[in-house]
Amino acid sequence: MKVLVVGGGGREHALAWKLAQSPKVQAVYVAPGNGGTALDARLENIDITDVKALRQWAATEKIALTVVGPEQPLAAGIVDEFRAHGLRVFGPTRAAAQLESSKAFSKAFMKRHQIPTAEYETFTDAAAAHAYVDEKGAPIVVKADGLAAGKGVVVAMTLHEAHEAIEFMLAPNPEFNPLGVTHNEGGARVVIEEFLQGEEASFIVMCDGKNVAVMATSQDHKRLLDGDQGPNTGGMGAYSPAPVVTPEVHGRAMREIIMPTIKGMEKDGMVFTGFLYAGLMIDAQGRPKTLEFNCRMGDPETQPIMMRLKTDLYEVMMAATSGALDQVELDWDRRPALGVVMAAHGYPLQPRKGDVIHGLPRSSHEPAEDAMVFHAGTRAQDGATVTSGGRVLCVTALGSTVKAAQQRAYEVTQGIHFDGAQYRKDIGYRAIKA
Repeated sequence: MKVLVVGGGGREHALAWKLAQSPKVQAVYVAPGNGGTALDARLENIDITDVKALRQWAATEKIALTVVGPEQPLAAGIVDEFRAHGLRVFGPTRAAAQLESSKAFSKAFMKRHQIPTAEYETFTDAAAAHAYVDEKGAPIVVKADGLAAGKGVVVAMTLHEAHEAIEFMLAPNPEFNPLGVTHNEGGARVVIEEFLQGEEASFIVMCDGKNVAVMATSQDHKRLLDGDQGPNTGGMGAYSPAPVVTPEVHGRAMREIIMPTIKGMEKDGMVFTGFLYAGLMIDAQGRPKTLEFNCRMGDPETQPIMMRLKTDLYEVMMAATSGALDQVELDWDRRPALGVVMAAHGYPLQPRKGDVIHGLPRSSHEPAEDAMVFHAGTRAQDGATVTSGGRVLCVTALGSTVKAAQQRAYEVTQGIHFDGAQYRKDIGYRAIKA
């Protein structure tokens, strides 16, 4: 069977790498892919990003299954387009993807269905937003109502930071958009919500509309610098499992958040299929609240999760697109996995492109014994691999403990070099401390 993975980041490299391990899969195409997928003999990059052109190509090539990685094509309706032409595709429809593409939609949905989340208000008027922040005080969270590649959330510890975020997100000049927000119809909006105390975790499930298969728990590190300092990023590293998700937290997340969301979406006429990612904040009493929903696997959480998944991903995806996830049981490597993101000079606001990457291990479709370098912002150029985005690589390793996985990941990381490379030295510190 032939499989198409839509996207070109680290998440898509990890999904394609895992799908290619299935004995039932003869070829995996990645559109558009990256420098790492180009190096893998079992993967082939396809330079198409237009939704209709991709659908036509998939039909011509008799693609058995399409898996959509990033948020932009989901928000653009790629699932609707493929399904309308009888193609099997894993992901939510454009309407269902609003859970991620519109923070205002998501918060109103949670309020309507009594799903635990932070108190909030939505604003289009900057003066009203500024007044609300002054009334509530800091710390406070300001979110852009649109897609921003994980950078549209500002956790403002001071009033100055909150006011600055409002100016950035509600700027009257559309060319002034330092966070790279793609505004939804109706123009710029912000969601301002209470600051929640606790520990974050990523709770990801696969949905077929009614049934779910729960992925291994994970936790990522959003801040650029060690000790969770510096600006928010798309994610500087992740590990799986997340010790903070105890069996009790797991049960509550399923009962209070995941299943009410699946049922609520069906009730609202937007049956949810695809990956559902709930970003949780877990308080000291073990009570989870929903920070946000994503309609895709997390990046960089996908990389350690795929390292641990032992079940044939192609078979799971086929069950998920047949309404048969209740017949699937996922098998996980008992060893923890940990991934370290190597980012470009100037990330997150102005990442530099074109730096040559040295010391990369040769990619192979065979799973490495205990480590894999997943590519994100890379491309092939004149026989070399160069940086082409903010997050460049995710060096991911398995180990008998989180500490062992951390040591192995950093051992590989230290052998890779490119000018201006930046990475955190403490990925997994919370789990090790726990």
